Amino acid sequence: MSTDSTPWSVVRQKAEKWFRAIKPRRPKRAVMGLLMIVLLSGGTCYWLMFIRVTNGGLTFENELLIPDQLFGTVVDGRRQFDLTVAEGSREFLPGKRTPTAGVNGPFLGPTVRLRRGEDVDLIVRNNLDEMTTMHWHGMHVPARMDGTPHQKIEPGESWTASFQVDQQAAPLWYHPHPHGNTGQHVYRGVAGLMWIDDDNSDALDLPKTYGVDDIPLVIQDRLFDDGAFRFAVNQGAVYGNTMLINGTWSPFLQVESRRIRFRLLNGSNARIYYIGFDDSRVFHQIATDGGFLETPLQTNRVILAPGERAEILVDFSDGAEVVLKSYPEAGLLATMESFFGGTGTGNLQLLKIVPQPAKRASHALPNRLNTIVRIDAGQAAKTRPMVLGGPVQGGGGGGPPINGKIMDMARIDEVVRLGDIEIWEVNNRGGQPHPFHVHLVQFQILDRNGQPPTGAELGWKDTVLVPPGDVVRIIMPFERYADPQVPYMYHCHIMEHEDNGMMGQFLVVEEPEQLSHRTKNLPGN
Repeated sequence: MSTDSTPWSVVRQKAEKWFRAIKPRRPKRAVMGLLMIVLLSGGTCYWLMFIRVTNGGLTFENELLIPDQLFGTVVDGRRQFDLTVAEGSREFLPGKRTPTAGVNGPFLGPTVRLRRGEDVDLIVRNNLDEMTTMHWHGMHVPARMDGTPHQKIEPGESWTASFQVDQQAAPLWYHPHPHGNTGQHVYRGVAGLMWIDDDNSDALDLPKTYGVDDIPLVIQDRLFDDGAFRFAVNQGAVYGNTMLINGTWSPFLQVESRRIRFRLLNGSNARIYYIGFDDSRVFHQIATDGGFLETPLQTNRVILAPGERAEILVDFSDGAEVVLKSYPEAGLLATMESFFGGTGTGNLQLLKIVPQPAKRASHALPNRLNTIVRIDAGQAAKTRPMVLGGPVQGGGGGGPPINGKIMDMARIDEVVRLGDIEIWEVNNRGGQPHPFHVHLVQFQILDRNGQPPTGAELGWKDTVLVPPGDVVRIIMPFERYADPQVPYMYHCHIMEHEDNGMMGQFLVVEEPEQLSHRTKNLPGN
């Protein structure tokens, strides 16, 4: 029995009065608390995705390595280049040796300097313990010299690509292309730059002193496991959290306080970069994959998907130190997906630029760089659909398909008539972005989602980024080279995607009517 002298009815009345008094305030307090939690969580997520630098804390203590140049030797009127692919090792991280592979060195290869009109022999020797190939990305060459999966180089053997350089000045590159192993070979370090010069590039008043005011930048991401490269597939591809620029970790570059030219290559397996400077300074893009733009393009960002290249001019006359970086600008949804998927946001530091007093006057910004004649869509003999992603015909396995099919080395997917101009309609129906690359040609972008190209997309390209849901129409001429036996490739340049089958083959022939789509007996099979 209770000893409390307060009647129970009085207690109940007081309790009801108290509940009535706080009842309107309780939901308000709950809502405010929930709102604070949402704001704090949202702010934290925003900081993690858009502000925090994934590889922050770099001290930029390592001088940027500049690849050697390779000019070759003239023999009987032909310029010959010797390229040896072999294993090696390199210290990237302090005190850690990393097993690697490279060309004429332990990691990456020399910048091969070519000139329009020259006949060249590129002699590739394979000193690896496995088969490889060597593809000249962006080069207009005969199919038998393209370095596709069909031009195999067995261990201890060599292969020679002979052709005439027949295209304008451009920043190309070379890398292996063995089907199923392209990503791993490039990841180990087998790749290099290939620059073409011509009369127009000679005449332009641009920075041209290699390694001084004309700087090559090979941008790659890597994962390390106790010093060794770790080739770990995440969301269908390999994404690293450690940046290497020309094979240099935490790099700095001293330049004169004047206008400097950078030739950028996204040599990563899968990561897309939104490149600018940490002070958001304006610069000028002057070239794309296939050569110079018509006029310099003022911007503060360059988007580079795997395989894409760009040239930029940057004015450092203010003398301020600045960091070249990649921004998380893929869009909110894509950035959230990459962040929560474990591939990072792309917010990465790349290279610290340290300007020094200039010893010479800066180059003026050219008014005009090139003449690009737009190809009339009415000239196209054919429009071909290129559907990226979606279901695989027959329900087979493998990576994302093109037109419902997974790569088959013994199957020709398309046959093109020599001399024709064609439109390829590239439609990404998958959930990931795909950089679409076509061998042999440089193409022009007709439109993206029905809108005509602007800015850098007015330049010549051999690789175009196609985000999910986008439809990009490209137009290109198929000139000079025909071969009824040996195919060229088209594929996604995310290397694990192409290795898993996101690739097709096309023949260029003089008379397609005489040739049915081949299903077997291709060379090398």
